Amino acid sequence: MREIEIDAESKTPREINRDLKTLAKEYDRIIIKNPNAKHYLSAGLITPVEVIIDGSAGYFAGTMIDQASIKIKGNAGWFAGDNMTQGELIIEGSSGDGVGQGIYGGTVVVRRDAGSRTGEIMKNGTIIIGGSSGFMSGIFMMGGRIIVLGDIAEDAGESIIRGAIYVLGEIKSLGKNAKVVEISKEDKKDLKELLPAYDFHLEDSKYNEFKKIVPRSKRPFYGQESEEG
Repeated sequence: MREIEIDAESKTPREINRDLKTLAKEYDRIIIKNPNAKHYLSAGLITPVEVIIDGSAGYFAGTMIDQASIKIKGNAGWFAGDNMTQGELIIEGSSGDGVGQGIYGGTVVVRRDAGSRTGEIMKNGTIIIGGSSGFMSGIFMMGGRIIVLGDIAEDAGESIIRGAIYVLGEIKSLGKNAKVVEISKEDKKDLKELLPAYDFHLEDSKYNEFKKIVPRSKRPFYGQESEEG
């Protein structure tokens, strides 16, 4: 594997991202040292390359990536993985508000806690939160799935249109157009295959404790509402 390091200490985010896009054509793995929570790291990276951010990242880490695989060894600020289309973003610590906002595909993993509005207006893809997620997680969600292994705060699934939110812990309250349904055998099978792949190992009995949040109505904003199912 061809690997190279970038020392980000004295570089601006624009300079770091310019170097990333150039080096990604030649190397398989790029390690960013001394990231110092700078914003927009790896923004717009559309090459199938592995990027390791050796520390914490600021706002919009991995925004609009396609195919790249990014690991942040610390925490991430607001809107990590914003509008990504393909690829993978793994945050070893916690994330701020809006992680996975608007994603079209790919997988976002936060090993600890996430702030509010997780997966806001996401269209597809998967978001896994290893800890708890803040208020209005899944707001205006249009597809995909959010999996929360801890608790989920107030107004979960606010104005959800499509998709599903799986919660292992407590649901503080549901948002408008959200309801809880029983998890299916197919859901359990999918979770049992997905979670260990990202080093989340649960006892088999724990999968029975998941709650599934789905849309209550197919058309919550237009004309007469119709209950799902």
